[in-house]
Amino acid sequence: MPPEGTELDARARRLLRTLIAQYLVDGEPVGSRTLSRSSGLEVSPATIRNIMADLEDAGLVSSPHTSAGRIPTPRGLRLFVDSLIELKPLPREEMVILQRQLPPQQTTTRDLLGNVSNLLSAMTHFAGVVSVPRQADFPLRHIDFVALPDDRVLVILQFSDNHVQNRIVQLTKPLSPGQLEEAAQYLNHQFAGFRIDDIRSFLLGELRAAGSELNRLLTSTVELAAASFAPEGAADVLVTGQTNLMGYSELADIERLRDLFDAFQQKRDLLQLMEVCARAPGVRLFIGEESGFSALDGCSVVTASYGAQGRVLGAVGVIGPTRMAYERVIPVVQATASLLSDALNRAATAS
Repeated sequence: MPPEGTELDARARRLLRTLIAQYLVDGEPVGSRTLSRSSGLEVSPATIRNIMADLEDAGLVSSPHTSAGRIPTPRGLRLFVDSLIELKPLPREEMVILQRQLPPQQTTTRDLLGNVSNLLSAMTHFAGVVSVPRQADFPLRHIDFVALPDDRVLVILQFSDNHVQNRIVQLTKPLSPGQLEEAAQYLNHQFAGFRIDDIRSFLLGELRAAGSELNRLLTSTVELAAASFAPEGAADVLVTGQTNLMGYSELADIERLRDLFDAFQQKRDLLQLMEVCARAPGVRLFIGEESGFSALDGCSVVTASYGAQGRVLGAVGVIGPTRMAYERVIPVVQATASLLSDALNRAATAS
């Protein structure tokens, strides 16, 4: 749909589409003569200039000071993407190529996500971005306890994606090897296949119920069980190919690049944006200031959510200049998210 308050007739839409398509190819302001030749409209140069003036008044194009031609504004690009181009799925042969570049087996989900970030960067020549979910979002496969000196316990958590996480718990009183084994057997029997947050909620509820089997079995290990499933830190985001952005004239300003690379380094704003994208199904696109983060004002961000077993886990995407081939980039991001979800579902089934 066009931006609110914007109504264009057929000629204006055609000229705007022609202007943006030309600009996306060469990055230069487009003049009336070029539009007259390329649009196929049999109208006078004066009519084209009048239509361009109307488009400029509507905030869809602008005139750089050094040129008589015009370039699209972020508002114009939004209209172009939303209603002036027809997005098509990635061709089957390209899907096959993309699928082949994703290794069939990965040690952990994080390894797979790192590969996806690299792949997106290589295919688009932009920065590839993938949000990494908390490990607690994956089902638990197995838990073991190992006694350490000074009343400490090594907790070994193995998840369905083959990731192994070690936690060290400091206890206020020692536990015998038999107690540790009993606790591990109970937890593995009762909770294998459940997410840690769900296990923790169940444990807290059961421990409040006097006389429950859990209280009987884990009377002396309540502290251990609670600490083993304590909440962990926030999710992470992987960024690959940041230096690709240095090759685009639109982002060549040193201050702009510094702000952008600081955002990549700090990750806070980027992670927040990716979490917003993950909560919305399908493809999300932010052009310029639409992201809400000043460091990305000169960029476009294209993302798509991914998940497994009906649960959204995160988002994948690219960050590049606003002058990008949206017809190409959007299907690539969408297809990559779909293939990633397929890979995670296969891994979950295999486990």
